[in-house]
Amino acid sequence: MTLKERIKNGMIFYEDGHTDPEDIRQERELEEQRRRCKEAMFDFNSTRPGEDEKRTAILKGLLAECPDHVFLETPAHMSYGSHVHLGDYFYANFNLVIIDDTDVYIGDRVLVGPNVTICATGHPVYPLYRELAAHYSLPIRIGNCVWIGANSVILPGVKIGDNTVIGAGSVVTKDIPDNVVAVGNPCRVLREITEKDREYYFRDRKVDFAYTLRNTDSPEV
Repeated sequence: MTLKERIKNGMIFYEDGHTDPEDIRQERELEEQRRRCKEAMFDFNSTRPGEDEKRTAILKGLLAECPDHVFLETPAHMSYGSHVHLGDYFYANFNLVIIDDTDVYIGDRVLVGPNVTICATGHPVYPLYRELAAHYSLPIRIGNCVWIGANSVILPGVKIGDNTVIGAGSVVTKDIPDNVVAVGNPCRVLREITEKDREYYFRDRKVDFAYTLRNTDSPEV
């Protein structure tokens, strides 16, 4: 099994030190892809605040999927970029980090707070394997209309369901279902999202429907 096949199948892999000719070729190819991503993200992070079109063009040239309505605050960092699949109307605040040695799928209308890390790659717990610099990568899937709070960490193989809120500072180690608020380290479901959340946007603060629901024809309102 080749290096790329091992990564794709979630198996232990090494980024360098291969002896098989095909693995050596793939190792060099992946190294070049990582370098290209660093160059692209350097250019992205060096743009001026008004250069929205330039930032969008850089992302479209790098990412696996990047619709028109995507906005990342600078700085942002990725490993490859080419494994990142963004949905439409995606927004990420400052200091987004995506470790994408394998695929990271993010749905439509997802909001990401500052200092969030989405990490599809880890290292084995047993010290010998880490001494040998072993890696493994498992895809991450984030549904539609998810809000990930500031300083959260999403770990390899995690799935987060549609409409779910991940509380600030959470470490998401396992799958989180649709339509819940989940918080903590490790992240656990706190409660379901209910009709009360339609009426109160924060604690005892009520929604001003006439203002908040302007310009919408959603049947949910």
